[in-house]
Amino acid sequence: MDNSKTTSKIIGSLVIGALAGATLGVLFAPSKGSKTRSKIAGRAENLSKDLKKKIKNEANDYKKSFSNETKSLKKNSAKLEKMVEEKMETFPST
Repeated sequence: MDNSKTTSKIIGSLVIGALAGATLGVLFAPSKGSKTRSKIAGRAENLSKDLKKKIKNEANDYKKSFSNETKSLKKNSAKLEKMVEEKMETFPST
């Protein structure tokens, strides 16, 4: 849970920072409008790539975590099954 909250905060901060940067860039741009738009588009593209990379990394982390938990659950269920079988063998048959 904490990991998803942290990720959400990071993504939110990135979006807010990008918007603030774009706004300030337009307001204080010494270049022509076409150059400024090109710079903003480039920055937005870089932000998009970074965001996609972070999302992909988070998804991979969740997949690994899920896989590890699944393996652990299978291992523990096999142990439990063996314990139940051993207990069943100790009961007298009727």
